Amino acid sequence: MSKAFADWINIDLTVNNERVEARVPAGQHVIDFLRHELGLTGAHASCEHGVCGACTVRVDGAAVRGCLMLAAQLDGADVWTIEGLSDSDAIRDLQAAFVERNALQCGFCTPGMLVAVEELLAQGGVPDRAAIREHLSGNYCRCTGYEAIVDAVETVARHRAGQVPA
Repeated sequence: MSKAFADWINIDLTVNNERVEARVPAGQHVIDFLRHELGLTGAHASCEHGVCGACTVRVDGAAVRGCLMLAAQLDGADVWTIEGLSDSDAIRDLQAAFVERNALQCGFCTPGMLVAVEELLAQGGVPDRAAIREHLSGNYCRCTGYEAIVDAVETVARHRAGQVPA
């Protein structure tokens, strides 16, 4: 087998509740696979060092940095992108709260923020503002100053818990 073919790996996974079979270069990152091979461009490639959170997607229930994980690691995984979470209405309330609270401006960080927040809210309960900030500390926003984002997350957490928003 030539070296060119030895560096390719077959993967079988589920993306946004749809089965995907692919042959990927061994060194291709998840974010590049999702964007370039599957056309799922909601998550953004930005810092490429795992610092900004713009490439955050959900893999097997956990928010991960798509620029730090290789596509070959997705074999057998259940992957959800912002497109899948949006289309399934799983984050409709979060999206509405972000708009209502003006928690987005340019929107570049918003997909990663929403995926990260959904991971936090899936744990149940109502996290306090410090816990929300801590959970989002790996997602960088250059526009909002974060207060509106924390407000939106707190509002949704209270609503999901059956509490009246503050």
